[in-house]
Amino acid sequence: MKRKPRSANRSRRREVPLAELKTIIARSQTGPLSEEDRGKLDGAIDTLAVLTTEMEKKGASVRRLRQLLFGARSEKMSAVFGDDDDLAMPAASGDGDAGAGDGTAGAGADATDPATTTAASPAPKRKAKGHGRNGAADYRHAKRVPVPHPTLKRGQPCPACPKGKLYPLAEPALLVRITGMAPLQAEIFEQERLRCNACNQVFTAPAPPGVGTAKYDETAPAMVGLFKYGAGLPWNRLEQVQRWLGVPLPASTQWELVRDAEPALAPVFAECIRQAAQGQLVHNDDTPMKVLELMADAKPFTPEAQARAAADDGRTGVYTSGIVARVDDHRLALFFTGPRHAGENLEAVLKQRAAALPPPIQMSDALSHNTAGDFETIVSSCLAHARRQFVDVVNDFPDECRHVLDALRQVYRHDGVTKKLGFSDADRLAFHQRLSEPVMTGLKEWLDQQIIEHLVEPNSGLGEAIEYMRKHWSKLTLFLTVAGAPLDNNVVEQALKKVILHRKNALFYRTLNGARVGDTFMSLIHSTEMNGGDPFHYLVAILTHPADAAKEPAAWLPWNYRERLRLLEPVAGGPETSTPSA
Repeated sequence: MKRKPRSANRSRRREVPLAELKTIIARSQTGPLSEEDRGKLDGAIDTLAVLTTEMEKKGASVRRLRQLLFGARSEKMSAVFGDDDDLAMPAASGDGDAGAGDGTAGAGADATDPATTTAASPAPKRKAKGHGRNGAADYRHAKRVPVPHPTLKRGQPCPACPKGKLYPLAEPALLVRITGMAPLQAEIFEQERLRCNACNQVFTAPAPPGVGTAKYDETAPAMVGLFKYGAGLPWNRLEQVQRWLGVPLPASTQWELVRDAEPALAPVFAECIRQAAQGQLVHNDDTPMKVLELMADAKPFTPEAQARAAADDGRTGVYTSGIVARVDDHRLALFFTGPRHAGENLEAVLKQRAAALPPPIQMSDALSHNTAGDFETIVSSCLAHARRQFVDVVNDFPDECRHVLDALRQVYRHDGVTKKLGFSDADRLAFHQRLSEPVMTGLKEWLDQQIIEHLVEPNSGLGEAIEYMRKHWSKLTLFLTVAGAPLDNNVVEQALKKVILHRKNALFYRTLNGARVGDTFMSLIHSTEMNGGDPFHYLVAILTHPADAAKEPAAWLPWNYRERLRLLEPVAGGPETSTPSA
């Protein structure tokens, strides 16, 4: 909803110190007040009245300020209302299916349908969290050392009884030992040198087989990039840790490692962009970022920044846009930092889309920045954003907000069932149309009634939340009409947590070149995570075979690069054994 223009006759702001107000009150006890004193008191009372009214109307802003100061509270029903039955509400920053698979579909389920029978069953009690310990199988890259029995052998008589003979069990006993070490380790090869006592020629022993002459191998930039752009660890902190552990690694060297590694990763990143352009579904959003050479009081000191400043004249904001694309059964996360908004970056991606493909589904919040570009998509709006506006005013309008949140809870439960049972897009659409559409239709009638019958003040927090849903209703309910349309945009909000973590720790990028390096690493790291892979191994694999990755980038995507590695390294026995130890 657009903001109303400020009234032209609003009273002028007056600065009156608190001590002066107390002095005026003290003078009122001994005699009449002057016109000036009365004017100051009137102004103070008016200010108090305005603030009180605004706090009542805009309780959401106060709540958000409190969350910023003291930490965000969960938006689940159990936290908002204190309910116990809250197994299917969307997490505040989840991907829409967190806790949504409890199998409770609510009213209207067909008991003869196996899917809806599961949906109509009583909600199971949430299981307690596990012990948190990892089994030996979780240590995928741990070195395995066979330990034979020191005195007993296969076929020997049993020392406990005279009848039996010993035979090996299929599964050995497992003992996990974890040792601490530096993230980046160093080896010093002392190559023997021999000199002839006649001609003084020196003969130096060659390096061991497999040991290159470069000081840093492929695992070094991969590990530094993983710490910096995956875990958000600033250069200086990693430098300090390395110094403590006796393997110095200056911050400037760390930057040089990832800078020099980025050209080898760039062809694969470009292929990820091309693949994302062909996706059936794209999520996009952005978050503020800071690039020093793009700040208003800074003069662009690189050609790249000067060209960008000329193209984006007058822009002052800098953002990192996140785009998550679903390509068949895989997901790709892309990050772009600069003055452009998420919609403009999405336009640049979709320019590579094949002309024969139909328009993709685009999921985002309702901000115009997310659709600001020349591209064709089927636009869907985030239901979690609409829901959050009711959560923000739940203290002031508990009954009304409960009505809305209960309806949305049923929809998320239905969606959880479709994910739990692995429905196709078409089956999911039919399931929602049968069970969720009656719920959303009833909710729409209730929202319209609140406004038409003047049951809610339109300018209140609740009124604005209702108007937001009514205004964007068709986009918020696209999942009822288009197969594959998601409920919310939480998946890209999760992806942007990588950016936010980096921003909190490193604070800024110095140049656009540095931002491009960060975007490349961050995109490949998070894309690998989203496809269940090992980001470190993936980066090392590309950096070990840069020529092949540049020649055939489509064979080096996060979900198929292992097959390429098996062709290139058949003797190594697969990617798990081909990666040097970190």
